[in-house]
Amino acid sequence: MPIQLYAFALGAFAIGTTEFVIMGLLPLVASDLSVSIPAAGLLVTGYALGVVVGAPIMTLGTTKIDRKTLLVGLMSLFFIGNLMAGLAPNYGILLAGRIVSSLMHGAFFGVGSVVAASLVPKEKQARALALMFSGLALSNIIGVPLGTAIGQAVGWRVTFLLVSLLGLASGAFLYAVLKPQAPDSSGSIANEISALMRPRVWLALGTTTFGFGGVFVVWTYIAPILGTATGLSPEWITGVLFIFGIGLTLGNHVMGQWADKSLSIALIGVLVALIVLMALFSFTMALFIPATITIFLIGMAAFGTIPPLQIGIMQAAEGAPNLSSALNIAAFNLGNAGGAWIGGLLIGASFPFPALALAGACVSSIGLVFALISRSDLVR
Repeated sequence: MPIQLYAFALGAFAIGTTEFVIMGLLPLVASDLSVSIPAAGLLVTGYALGVVVGAPIMTLGTTKIDRKTLLVGLMSLFFIGNLMAGLAPNYGILLAGRIVSSLMHGAFFGVGSVVAASLVPKEKQARALALMFSGLALSNIIGVPLGTAIGQAVGWRVTFLLVSLLGLASGAFLYAVLKPQAPDSSGSIANEISALMRPRVWLALGTTTFGFGGVFVVWTYIAPILGTATGLSPEWITGVLFIFGIGLTLGNHVMGQWADKSLSIALIGVLVALIVLMALFSFTMALFIPATITIFLIGMAAFGTIPPLQIGIMQAAEGAPNLSSALNIAAFNLGNAGGAWIGGLLIGASFPFPALALAGACVSSIGLVFALISRSDLVR
C-alpha cells in the first residue's frame, strides 16, 4: 500500500482519539471547570454536531482547492481546535475548541477517502480505505486509553495538547508524501449537489445511519452494562474494552479485503452478523466469558461495516463523490448520537440492559433493509 495511506491513518488516529477520549475525561473536566456532568457531556454532543454541520459546509466550500492543500489545511484546523482545548481557561473556550476541531472531521474522511481510493487500483480500493480507517480503530486501542491515563495523571489539558501535536505531525506527514492534486474538473458545487438527487445515495446514507447507529444503542452504555449485568470490576471492564478495540481493528482489516471481492455480499453479510451478535449479546451479557467473546465479535462486525459503507456511497455518487462521502461520515456521527439517545430513553424508562442489545439489533435491521433495497434492481 502507498505510504500516503499511512499519513491518512495517522490523521484518523488523531481524530479518533480526540473524539472519544473526552468520555473518559468528563469527570475531571467537570470538576476542574466547575460544571455539571450533563454540561460536560455537551462536549461530546457539540463535537458530533460539529461533524454533521461541518461535513457539507467544508466540502462544498473547498471544491476548487487543491486536494493536498485542503487536507493539510484541515489538519491545521484540527491542530488549532485541540490547542484551544488544551489551553482553555474556561468551559466556553473548551467547547469552542471541540467544535473547531470537529468541523474538519467529515471533510477529512470524505475527501481523504476519495484521494486514498485514487492511489490504488479499483480492486484494492476497499483495502486502501480499511488501512486509512485502521487509525480510527487503533485510536480505541491505544489513543483513548493512553489519553485517558495521561489526563488522569497530569491533567486533561495535557491530553489535548498532545493530540494537537499528533494533528500537526499528521499534517506534516501529508504535506511531505502527497503530491499536489488538483480537484476534479467536474467537482463543482452543482455537480456535488446533483449527486444527492440519486435515490441510491440516500439509501446508502440511511444504511450508514441505522446500520452503524444500532451499535451505539449498546456501546454508549457498555461500562454500566459490564459493571451491572456482567458484574465486572473497573479493571476488568477496561480489559474487555481493549478486546473490543482489537475486534474493531481486525474487522476493519478483514472486511476491507472482502469488500474488494464482493461489495454487496460484504455489506449485507456484515450487517446480518452485527444484528445477530447484538441480539445474542442480550443473552450472553450475564456471563463473563460469553459476553467477552460476543463483544469482540461485535467489534469486528461494527468496524467491518466501514469499508463497504464508504465504498458504497462513493459508487452511488460516482462522478461527484466528495460531498456524499463527507455526508456519509456525518451519517456515522448522526447514527452514534441517535443510538445513544435511544439507549438513554430505554434506561430512563427502567428497561433492563438486555433490552438495549435487542433495540440495537432492531435499529441495525433498518440499515439492513436500506442496504437490501439499494443493492437490488428496484433502484437505479
